[in-house]
Amino acid sequence: MKKYKYLSIYFAAVTLLSVSSCKKELDVKNPNSPTIEQAKDEPGIISLSTAAVYINGFNGNNPSIIANQNWLGDSYFSLGIGFHELLGDNISAEASNQNINVVNLPDYVILDNGSKITNTSPSKSVIRISNARDKKPANMFYYEWAYMYSLNNACNQVLALVDAIKFTGDAETKKNTIKAWAYWWKGFAYSKIGSIYYAGIINNTVGVGNTSSLVSTYVTSAAMIAEANKNFDQASTLLSAITSISDYSTVLGKLLPSFVQTGKGGVLTTAMWIRNINTMKARNLLANKRLSQMTSTDWNAVLTLVNAGIKSDDFVFTGRTTATNGFFSASGGSVAAMSTGLPKSTSFKISERLIQEYKTGDKRLATNFAVNQYTNQVGGFTFSTRWQLLDANGVNKGDVAVLSDKTPGNYELYIAGSYEENELMKAEALINTGSIPAGLLSINNVRTYQGAGLAALSGALSLTDAKEELRRERRVALVFRGLAFYDARRWGIIDDVTKGGGRTNAVVLGSDGVLSTHATINYNFLDYWDVPADEYVINPPAAGSAPIKNPN
Repeated sequence: MKKYKYLSIYFAAVTLLSVSSCKKELDVKNPNSPTIEQAKDEPGIISLSTAAVYINGFNGNNPSIIANQNWLGDSYFSLGIGFHELLGDNISAEASNQNINVVNLPDYVILDNGSKITNTSPSKSVIRISNARDKKPANMFYYEWAYMYSLNNACNQVLALVDAIKFTGDAETKKNTIKAWAYWWKGFAYSKIGSIYYAGIINNTVGVGNTSSLVSTYVTSAAMIAEANKNFDQASTLLSAITSISDYSTVLGKLLPSFVQTGKGGVLTTAMWIRNINTMKARNLLANKRLSQMTSTDWNAVLTLVNAGIKSDDFVFTGRTTATNGFFSASGGSVAAMSTGLPKSTSFKISERLIQEYKTGDKRLATNFAVNQYTNQVGGFTFSTRWQLLDANGVNKGDVAVLSDKTPGNYELYIAGSYEENELMKAEALINTGSIPAGLLSINNVRTYQGAGLAALSGALSLTDAKEELRRERRVALVFRGLAFYDARRWGIIDDVTKGGGRTNAVVLGSDGVLSTHATINYNFLDYWDVPADEYVINPPAAGSAPIKNPN
């Protein structure tokens, strides 16, 4: 992992808080960074607010999280998002770092010739065996929890300090901008916890748990999502009450690192930010309910949110690599970077099941991928592939969306919502409420936006065909954005075949180089993760807590 030395240079005031959600944890300090005691004036609190997000939440050098581990990549977006993309079958891996070569191994595959390859170490067993404090480096459950609670706790610290700060100009506007920033990121963190873990802890106080006795009361994933939306609503309320646009823009322009204020990243207007909030709330609803359980009320709720969600010309929250500063690197800070290059040498391999989603003539396929077959004798049906992800190398590809660019400053990473995600949620809601032509129009909009070059979909498609176009487009348009596993879960694909799950007509390249195009894959993955041992051992569940282990 590449080490950065900018922690105490770019951000003037940094607090690296404990990664546990409660107080019963080691007192981890960063000796290279100023303390929160320096956040006692306007520049200090702004700098602390920025570092709370980009160091505590996302940077791979957060010492309270990586702590001498053999870390793969160098940010939350490399391994944290990597697990989502692995389980969503967009990528695969053969390296053993953090168990990435086994956590997404399906239970079995049946090839075109009828032969069955069975995995003797099912994913559910492997990941639970690794859920122990002494196996932290191999524990998939650990990383997202650690980063998101580090982010949440740092934002708690900001909220605890901001009211005591003296500001120039419109003090109320500046305070409320910083508060909105903290509530937005708390909403983001709680959304991540609630969307992947079976239970979580609501902690809105600096340095303590969610009860006065410091014993942790765990709540359900649904309660975590409700808390996420509550924080988003608090941010939205504050943004709606902003009175000085100039002071608001000045503060947000400092909260956002200058190097992310380009492309789709920039100083959002209050209206843009509120639309970003609505998109995230729509995601929270859609991602956490099985498709078979969605009601007309649910679909209409999604429509209400996405109709007030991100527009095509809105700024959104992005990350960007730089030559000298940044919270992730151009070469190892994202799933895209770690998937780019010759398959035999990349950490992640491009899945055949991702490539088969592209429609004939899609410019996004031709622009981003090339044939470069790679087979391996062990577990070959999982990570053998005919494809490699190309590096744009700073070359302008016109209007076609580029998935990878290792030239510092060029790669744009979507942290939260995007126009494409919002439009595809709109398409899905419309299709499932009987407005198929309008839903197909939204899919066409996304394809045009990303330069796919495909013929427009006809409104005459059947409901089944429209849903299939939607499914494929989400896989293609939102790849590497950490949504693939949510989709596979809510569509039931990760479920055991005996329960209606799995995938048929899958493209699989065997370790012998023989290609199957109608294979059956039985994933049988855990749908929501157990609470990591690094949390529940230190903070055992209090009486009345929700279960912390998924019974599936």
